[in-house]
Amino acid sequence: MSLTPVDLAVLPVYAVAIFGLAQFVSREKAGHTKDSAGYFLAGRSLPWWAIGASLVAANISAEQIIGMSGSGYAIGLAIASYEWMGALTLLIVGKFFVPIFLQSGIYTMPQFLEQRYGPSVRSLMAVFWLGVYVFVNLTSILWLGSLAIHTVTGVDQMVALVGIGAFALTYQLYGGLKAVALTDIVQVALLVTGGLIIAYMSLDRIAGGAGAWHGFHILLAQFPEKFKLILTPDNPNYAQLPGISVLIGGMWIMNLSYWGFNQYIIQRALAARDLAAAQTGIAFAAYLKLLMPVIVVLPGLAALVLVPHLARPDEAYPEMMTLLPAGFKGLVFAALIAAIIASLASKINSTATIFTLDVYAHLNKAASQSHLVAVGRITAVVAVALAVVTARPLLGRFDQAFQYIQEFTGFFTPGIVVIFLLGMFWKQATSAAALIAAIGSAVLSLMFKLGWPALPFMDRVGMVFLLTLSAAVAVSLLWPQPDQRSPVSLEGVRYATPPAFNLASAGVIVILTALYATWW
Repeated sequence: MSLTPVDLAVLPVYAVAIFGLAQFVSREKAGHTKDSAGYFLAGRSLPWWAIGASLVAANISAEQIIGMSGSGYAIGLAIASYEWMGALTLLIVGKFFVPIFLQSGIYTMPQFLEQRYGPSVRSLMAVFWLGVYVFVNLTSILWLGSLAIHTVTGVDQMVALVGIGAFALTYQLYGGLKAVALTDIVQVALLVTGGLIIAYMSLDRIAGGAGAWHGFHILLAQFPEKFKLILTPDNPNYAQLPGISVLIGGMWIMNLSYWGFNQYIIQRALAARDLAAAQTGIAFAAYLKLLMPVIVVLPGLAALVLVPHLARPDEAYPEMMTLLPAGFKGLVFAALIAAIIASLASKINSTATIFTLDVYAHLNKAASQSHLVAVGRITAVVAVALAVVTARPLLGRFDQAFQYIQEFTGFFTPGIVVIFLLGMFWKQATSAAALIAAIGSAVLSLMFKLGWPALPFMDRVGMVFLLTLSAAVAVSLLWPQPDQRSPVSLEGVRYATPPAFNLASAGVIVILTALYATWW
């Protein structure tokens, strides 16, 4: 797809503006230097709007935008369950998990595991998350993001890969999480604006200029089977979204792991100025998640009418971009770039946080605050360099890299959820049980994958969770540890939420109920 000079002019404006804003919000008062709390947790001062925007910006990247639009084209509206059930999960995280994490005073998820289980569990999970962040998350965003840029503009993919990696690194290198979170409100505003433009214009094109609402009704009338949120077993895509499992099965395990125990997600809540700000920000993010299918799924559905014979479903979003007039095309493309940069910067910062505070600080306990910040910056550079070098060897041979990434992380997701849930809410859970859950999750997932390949991925995640939970409970009861670390204290933890959070939660539940009742 060719971009006109007007479209291309949008990109440098975006780049200069976001880089300048990041440096502006990161500035320090005269004579003050950043400490680890300032660099890794934004001085624990983030307002609710920055938390909510940053949660969504960290989550949405090119693979979600292009991949979910492609899934909308191939599967239909059912793929929106990932976003809509994520909104409900956020409310649970805000009400029950965040109060515990904030009272614990932690910087990282591995630090919480050490408080609860001891150093062995912390070290194991820190190494695991570092490997996933560098060789799965960073590489996937770089590779799929650069592929999206190459598809849209024709720029050499490796040039695009190095370019987005360098830009995401440099714009947040000085300011850390503060630079990322306080600029994410701009990134999300651009993402939402660009997404709504392409959704509106696609539907208006279907209606022949009679408006988006008319176009939506035409689309619904022509493809009613694509507007089923719960797929039946005879649906060819049932293995990807196995019916009721999206509401009561394995999707819950994946969502709890991602939104509740993932460092680059929960780090925003840990950086809140207080519990109320964290919970209000999470509620704001839940509403943004409700909006996401309009932005990332609806263009794929519109492509069913406008470009009905695509060679590959993932071509749907780029094809919809070609329909835009000059200027708007550049704005939507800038929104795509913003999603890539925001998500990439979040992973870079969290990788640096875990390595510096969970690995390096334990090996060098005498390190000063300024030294830890310097190590964090060096770690960020090294992480991006490793991801740039390994992106093509790891992902270049896969036609559907995103599915392979989901498959890999799904091996460990059940165990992670077991470890945290038992650690927070069951006093008898032992460190041996946590290690059994971590190892058992990978082993059982592999056994199901090889021995029962027809089992839907989401059902496998749910079954492995139940088995690892049972094993962890049994180990804790049969072999209690007399020297077990004190369980996380829940004294003083306030689960009562402010009226604004309660009202927002009720709104989310009402909207979700209406959506699933309408398109069951």
